[in-house]
Amino acid sequence: MRIDKDEVVALAGRDGVVATLTALRDDPRCAFAQLMDLCGVDWPERPERFDVVYNLLSVALNQRVRVIVTTDEGTPVPSVHTVWPAATWWEREAWDLFGIVFSGQPDLRRILTDYGFDGHPMRKDFPLTGYVEVRYDEEQKAVVYAPVQLTQDWRSFDFLSPWEGVTTLPGDEKVHAERGDPTTTTRPAEPPKG
Repeated sequence: MRIDKDEVVALAGRDGVVATLTALRDDPRCAFAQLMDLCGVDWPERPERFDVVYNLLSVALNQRVRVIVTTDEGTPVPSVHTVWPAATWWEREAWDLFGIVFSGQPDLRRILTDYGFDGHPMRKDFPLTGYVEVRYDEEQKAVVYAPVQLTQDWRSFDFLSPWEGVTTLPGDEKVHAERGDPTTTTRPAEPPKG
């Protein structure tokens, strides 16, 4: 156990994580009744490259604790869906995005990517462009899969776009002219004398 940025961080073993989290929930001295988040972290240079991070909240005691379990690509972490049923969604997300397997999880299927998706996109070794793109083809009236193609090698600038730093769009010159803005080339007509 350690203090990291004013928060308690506890390391737990895979085999004891369910018992540890159950004790943190049920012990009145802890009362961590809510699982606020469960997420994965990828450290590809380590033999056990993944952290499974459980962020717990005790509303009664106004305390937080972070519990971390490490694992590798082939060793499952016991599911905590029996401790907090909401963990099912986060375990599915950690499996979908990182490939972390949770043993005893009855609904371990993709949740954020397509069911036919290849790989786990939050791994640091996943290619930035992915492998395939999914889009709706209007001509075929169907969803199609195609290899990723980067069609734009460089950016072309549209200087008429307000996002490119142009201060006056075509048709707006009169606004600046009426204010007497000296940067505009259009000047308002002089009022009639008399």
